[in-house]
Amino acid sequence: MVSEKARAKINLTLDILGARADGYHEVSMIMQAIDLADTVELEKSSGGISLEMDTTKIIGGENIPCDEKNLAWRAAIEFQKFCGENFGVKINIEKRIPMAAGLAGGSTDAAAVLRGMNRLYETNLTDAQLCKIGEKIGSDVPFCIIGGTCLAEGRGEILTQLTPIKKFDVVLAKPVGEISTPWAYKTYDDNPAKIHPPNAEIIKQFEHGNYDAAFKNFSNALENVAIKKIPAIAELKSKMLTAGAKVALMSGSGPTVFAVTDEHNVEKISQSVKDSGAQVFVTKFF
Repeated sequence: MVSEKARAKINLTLDILGARADGYHEVSMIMQAIDLADTVELEKSSGGISLEMDTTKIIGGENIPCDEKNLAWRAAIEFQKFCGENFGVKINIEKRIPMAAGLAGGSTDAAAVLRGMNRLYETNLTDAQLCKIGEKIGSDVPFCIIGGTCLAEGRGEILTQLTPIKKFDVVLAKPVGEISTPWAYKTYDDNPAKIHPPNAEIIKQFEHGNYDAAFKNFSNALENVAIKKIPAIAELKSKMLTAGAKVALMSGSGPTVFAVTDEHNVEKISQSVKDSGAQVFVTKFF
């Protein structure tokens, strides 16, 4: 048996450069792994795939499918296809990442299955090969395989690893409600953002340790779209900034809002959103 940590991600920036012929959008995003993680355990079996999940630690977990609709299951199938072998596997996932949150909860489980099956069956695939498999499962899966801090381009699968940055503390607040990623991008097309994150400049600021300057340039092109559907996103941002967050921004297509802060401000920021009805998590950059 092998065990993998499936870490969540946040989008420090998210820019949309236009629609693509394949139905996706061309994006440019700075992505950061965080320490909030599911635990994925894998065990060899004589054949086929089975998936069990403990979702007692998250809200709404009973709605997560435990069949081929689950990205972890799909990852096992794609791994078998790539290797040309019927690698039987029993998958057990302990969920801690909230569902439909913009934190890549499903994608990171899939990435953990790919890494774990590579270890379990000693197939010695490279990260590049695992990422190739991951592309077929979802745009965020390659990043979840690599982790750290990356610039993600294309539809999110073209990754450039960036200089590791300071391990800031993070407070997450997921308001009530869900946002469909396809809906968010379609709605964005009808009302594109006027402000775009200067990713190249932010990367330079990271390299020189000018974090406060970088934070001022963070933005998410989908945020205004999401706020129209879930106004609580804007309210959470305001409360977190008032409580002393260095920056507060929605992650991915939402609706989770993250606040980047130093350790001494974590409690104040957490308390500021405690009574908002949002699910609150404290973690840090990983």
